[in-house]
Amino acid sequence: MFENLNVWEVGALLLLALLIFGDRLPAVIADGLRMVRNLRNMARNATTDLSKELGTDIQLEDLHPKAFIRKHLLTEEDEQAIRKPLQGIYDDLRADVTTVHNDLKEVATAADPRTPASSVPSSSGSAPAGGATPAPAPRAASYDEVT
Repeated sequence: MFENLNVWEVGALLLLALLIFGDRLPAVIADGLRMVRNLRNMARNATTDLSKELGTDIQLEDLHPKAFIRKHLLTEEDEQAIRKPLQGIYDDLRADVTTVHNDLKEVATAADPRTPASSVPSSSGSAPAGGATPAPAPRAASYDEVT
């Protein structure tokens, strides 16, 4: 939460809090911590009550609608039936984008005035001049990893 604050900014915030609250600062901090503890207990109680009502074990992360549907409403076969057409579309789109990306790289390399003409790879797939091996293609993320 405070990872982007340096020492001087934290010191300035503490000095400002001391100026605003004065000698009541320890009581204000204690009240704030008590409020955070109460909020955590309320969230824990709500998830426990919801788990009892639904008859399943629900964690706080499961309350996200996507995770809730996946875990509690869909069977694995239903999820695969929904995912199958989308996986094909995703794979086709990924292949098209990769092809366009490679074509653009080839055009940019050919149009670069700093690159000598002898080192420009041809579209026939031959290795670049100088014995250098081409960089490996980036690993394609699967549909499951993206969603």
